[in-house]
Amino acid sequence: MKAAVSIWEVYKRALSLLLAERTRALWVIACGVALGVVPIAEQVILARVVDALALGRGAFPIIGLWAVVGLVGIFAGVGVAVMADRLAHRRRLAALGQAFGHAIILPISYHAEKGSGAVVRTILAGTDALFWNWLSFLREQFVALIGILALIPTAVYMNPVMALILAALAAAYVAGNVVVGQKTSTGQAAVEQYHNNVYGRVGDVLGNVTVVQSYARLSAEMTTMRQIMSDLLTAQYPVLTWWGLLTVMTRTAATIAVVAIYAVGALLVGRGRISVGEIVAFVGFASVMIGKLDLLSGFAVRIFQYAPTLRSFFDLLDATEGVRERPDAAPLKDVVGEVGYEDVTFRFPNSDQGVFDLTFTTPAGRTTALVGPTGAGKTTTLALLQRLRSPERGRILVDGQNIEDVTLNSLRHHIAVVFQDAGLFNRSIAENIRIGRPEAGDGEVEEAARLAEAHDFIVRKPGGYQFVIGERGASLSGGERQRIAIARAILKNAPILILDEATSALDVETESRIKRALDRLRHGRTTFIIAHRLSTVADADTILVLDQGRIVERGTFRELVGQQGLFAHLVAEGGFSVPGETVGEVERERVQA
Repeated sequence: MKAAVSIWEVYKRALSLLLAERTRALWVIACGVALGVVPIAEQVILARVVDALALGRGAFPIIGLWAVVGLVGIFAGVGVAVMADRLAHRRRLAALGQAFGHAIILPISYHAEKGSGAVVRTILAGTDALFWNWLSFLREQFVALIGILALIPTAVYMNPVMALILAALAAAYVAGNVVVGQKTSTGQAAVEQYHNNVYGRVGDVLGNVTVVQSYARLSAEMTTMRQIMSDLLTAQYPVLTWWGLLTVMTRTAATIAVVAIYAVGALLVGRGRISVGEIVAFVGFASVMIGKLDLLSGFAVRIFQYAPTLRSFFDLLDATEGVRERPDAAPLKDVVGEVGYEDVTFRFPNSDQGVFDLTFTTPAGRTTALVGPTGAGKTTTLALLQRLRSPERGRILVDGQNIEDVTLNSLRHHIAVVFQDAGLFNRSIAENIRIGRPEAGDGEVEEAARLAEAHDFIVRKPGGYQFVIGERGASLSGGERQRIAIARAILKNAPILILDEATSALDVETESRIKRALDRLRHGRTTFIIAHRLSTVADADTILVLDQGRIVERGTFRELVGQQGLFAHLVAEGGFSVPGETVGEVERERVQA
């Protein structure tokens, strides 16, 4: 019963989305009411025509009324067919846009847990399920429901005894659907989970197709996929069997009902309690009811099958964003670029990892580098600055303004980021660079590319700046992808710059050119550098050394090497040196001092 209530709530929520176009929906419903009533009225008129003909009375006035009623049904049918389709298509696209807009603001942890393939499947399958439920409701289920509601009082008025046969038929349909629905609700939920597994696996494999091919994983991945699909079919077959049995049972009940109408009708005619025309009408009523109940039975099948899909879709819409903007948030304006962390702590859910008690200030125009072992909290620290996550304690200030009090859009507008993974779209080179500033002209795009040392290789591509780079920049080398990402940040011209392993994908020669470009870009900007290659942070104004989420050392490159702590160990392990000096020379200077 709980599952049935849950399914009803899901279906009710799905239908409520149509109310966004209330007027159009009401017009479709009005046509549906007419379309549901007309077949019942036609059977009543048919009974009068048959009786009039049997008694030799004039039937033409009644036939004329029949024609008028039929014409109303035709116009109502056209109205439902045209308006319902258009309404369902519009609301489907609106739901797709809403789900897409919500998905892209969900925290990275949500996408990491669900997987991009499963999220895409949830959105597309969910909107498909909404579309077919809306369309079938407006064109079939609502019309069928109105027809049955009109049929019941009409049948009872004409002959209560014959009406009982129709009531028994309806009860058999309802009971069958309830029983089968209860038997299959859990199984269909499992089927939906298997579908998500299939989509998630497909997305995972296709996203790493290079690894699959390089490591000769083709056979292994296909074997695993066949097993997942086999599990899906194993879960699906029992559900299909139950719904097949329901079809057999309802067809049997319909046949018995028609036979019973003729048998009981023959007895009642002999007693003068029913006319031949009314028997014909009840046979028509039975046919109408069987057709309507078949539609409602099919609806029951689909709603039980679609319920897990719709539930997953609504769960996505209800998923809480990682960061919420305050209602009274004000835009961040006139940013100079001073950034301060005050006792900032963030802990990952169900984990002891995170960052703890971070306190430091980066003056405007200065460079702060974050270094430390993998998992030390460097990326998390700067994710907090972008408000991709919210701290549990403490606050982060930009020019003295708490970033939790400003709008997300204005905060992120003033921050440019170059990621370790370039993060490119399957669009042209120009479009990828313009993500930094969509309104930029062609000359500005080219200038940004030149500063990023990217112009020369771009013009060698077919179509130059209009060259489409493929999914995630698959048509480019690693260095080319990174230089486009750097050009994007240059074009944005934000006062705060984050370089997250920005030169990690480059060869030594290219890295040297990019470093010069980044040095020009950093001038006058507050810059944060995350790096494992410590040679890229040697000239930072301040280096913060993180370990297990805490700042354990801070200072300049020379100062930290001289302290012989964790940073000096990292430098020694990597073989890096202060520009113009080796680590050994710095150590000798420290000892002599």
